[in-house]
Amino acid sequence: MKKASVKLFEKKQVRSIWFEEQEKWYFSIIDVISILTDQPTHQGARNYWKVLKNRLNKEGNQTVTNCNRLKLEAEDGKMRLTDVADTEQLFRLIQSLPSKKAEPFKLWLARVGRERVDEIEDPEIGIDRLMETYLKKGYSKEWINQRLKSIEVRKDLTDEWENRGVKKGQEFAILTDEITKAWSGFKVSQYKTFKGLKKENLRDNMTNLELVLNMLAEATTTEISKEKKPSTFVESKIIAKQGGTIAGNTRRAIEEKTGKKVVSSVSSSKQLQENKAKQLKGKR
Repeated sequence: MKKASVKLFEKKQVRSIWFEEQEKWYFSIIDVISILTDQPTHQGARNYWKVLKNRLNKEGNQTVTNCNRLKLEAEDGKMRLTDVADTEQLFRLIQSLPSKKAEPFKLWLARVGRERVDEIEDPEIGIDRLMETYLKKGYSKEWINQRLKSIEVRKDLTDEWENRGVKKGQEFAILTDEITKAWSGFKVSQYKTFKGLKKENLRDNMTNLELVLNMLAEATTTEISKEKKPSTFVESKIIAKQGGTIAGNTRRAIEEKTGKKVVSSVSSSKQLQENKAKQLKGKR
């Protein structure tokens, strides 16, 4: 499942396409190059990319090798194959552009890289920076404390999975789906669709009660796993469902007493954006 879209950058169009299964945006390389190198025509951008691609190929740059070709709507309205890049590939290409407009991106990437190295050396810096980021987005301190606790609970669970031989990536995702569906009724991708999310983090868009139940499901799964010591992935999958079911029973009990659904379609990030927009409108 994929959805085409157009992004605006400096009032110019960047064609893009969203892949639901991969949870990735792909962007037209020619459109980005056209903007960052001030190419007056589409053909000029294509020629620039052709020369740059050849140079990067000779240098053994894997970004070019891994670029996809997808059909996007051209100026004449027809769907034509064009080179596209995901976010990581796009940043790597921007680093290769000798352009004044690309310089701010390069500086930002260098700063992000430095901050990441700092966080590896001192994890506390990462926690402080994360809290600062959430505050800037408009989250309450109560919600942030809950979110940080959920990160700790999740880390305990993934450590336990690793100890039981569960592989990162697909197996982690399968077990997470088992837990999430058992307590909420949704797989992770379905839950994100329900909240109208794409690339955004699901937990960042949960209410306090959703976060608490998700933590209960993951913490319970961790404890059951530690007691039962599963030796196979299938056994870990059964335990994941058991942990999620316990939190699911709690959710249903809450809904019965309150008469309200716990799992909300409300997206926290969108709510925060709306609140900020209202505040700015009120100041004018």
